[in-house]
Amino acid sequence: MRTPRIFVDAELPPGRVISLPAPAVQHLVQVLRLRVGDHLKLFNGDGRDYPAEVLGANRHHVEARLAEPGLPEPPLPLLVHLGIGISKGERMDFAVQKAVELGVAEITPLFAGRAVVRLEGDRLAKRLDHWQGVMTAACEQSGRRRLARLNPAQPLATWLDLDHPRPLLLDPRAERSLASLPPPGPALTLLIGPEGGLAPAEREQAYASGFTGVRLGPRILRTETAPLAALAIAQALWGDLGG
Repeated sequence: MRTPRIFVDAELPPGRVISLPAPAVQHLVQVLRLRVGDHLKLFNGDGRDYPAEVLGANRHHVEARLAEPGLPEPPLPLLVHLGIGISKGERMDFAVQKAVELGVAEITPLFAGRAVVRLEGDRLAKRLDHWQGVMTAACEQSGRRRLARLNPAQPLATWLDLDHPRPLLLDPRAERSLASLPPPGPALTLLIGPEGGLAPAEREQAYASGFTGVRLGPRILRTETAPLAALAIAQALWGDLGG
């Protein structure tokens, strides 16, 4: 069985015995059936995995002793910032989860004109907490030892006014393909709209802000598919999926 990996938002000094957070306890004990003497890996986002041995486990409490940390995770060769129009629950969750698995550095949820979902106040705060949980779980599953960053949700127009490295707009109307571009350097920015895409005025604003339009092929991809295809291509060309 694969060694479980769990995120712990705390310092992890080697040799110390720590209690694991409640959500992790439920998964480890009730789903994975972890017992005394079993091993797992903990990480806190500092770039290392911390091997640990279970010293005590029941339905409400798991204690583990930390060992010396492993080697640090290499820095990402390509820092990708994904700006994505907020879409319906499962679609947004899927895009966020898979983007983290594909090595995205940061994600900004964007309020765009054609977005079906309307979020504000407590409802928005709960969705941001949920997306952070999705990203953390994706790091646990994929072996990432540093957490991808989730930025506060903001209006598209506000985000476009920021300074973005090598800004690219995924636009099926564009003439250039992503693979035809020269290497972007250490960082690039990807923008994808919500269901229904960006409105014409929003596309024009993106181009006026310095974004370059790129297409991914002959097919129009869904909002949850397009950024993942773009990430996979970019990582294969310039990142860490190229072997």
